[in-house]
Amino acid sequence: MLDPYKDYDNIRVFKQDVRDSDLVWHTDKENRVITILEGEGWRFQRDNELPMALSKGDKLKIPEGQIHRILKGKTDLVIKIEK
Repeated sequence: MLDPYKDYDNIRVFKQDVRDSDLVWHTDKENRVITILEGEGWRFQRDNELPMALSKGDKLKIPEGQIHRILKGKTDLVIKIEK
């Protein structure tokens, strides 16, 4: 499986045509804060929680080791990642 995104420094881009099967549950090895720069229809889901809609300008804190995933939207998703 290839990465479902491309990284450009601290910017990550998920293309609209990414396969759902490539957007898997995972954990990160460090704390992260992500900011939504672009994207429509994408959702974020933490383990044992319902998915939440993502909107431009949203900021999410993702603690190290927390299980999570994103769910495909209608357009490309562009996020800024702060570690």
